[in-house]
Amino acid sequence: MKREISCGAVIARQTENGREILLIRHVNGGHWAFPKGHMEGNETESETALREIREETGLTVTLDTGFRAVVTYSPKPDVMKDVIYFAAEYIGGEAHRQVEEVTELCWVPAEEAAAHITFENDKDVLRKYREYCKA
Repeated sequence: MKREISCGAVIARQTENGREILLIRHVNGGHWAFPKGHMEGNETESETALREIREETGLTVTLDTGFRAVVTYSPKPDVMKDVIYFAAEYIGGEAHRQVEEVTELCWVPAEEAAAHITFENDKDVLRKYREYCKA
């Protein structure tokens, strides 16, 4: 069985109206989730997450590796994939999507984010994130 690893983050920002979470709609599958992507070369998990966030969204974030949630699933026969998510705080950049991988991106109030997320395992990541951050 082949193993794959992707890394990403639950990205939040504080606005005058409260906390917001960044969600993206992936080209592959059309599902709403968090930015993530495959590890390359000798990258660490956090390096992969920061690169993928920058590539997919154009944003700069700080990672909190104290939060680490892992989702494991089989995207196709004979492949098992681990997706490692960290917590991240938006610090700069203008949000724009990577056309090849993202069809839409949007900031959603933290308390409404679960209703937009497609898969239950990603909703579970959000729940754990909100418990961790008290958001």
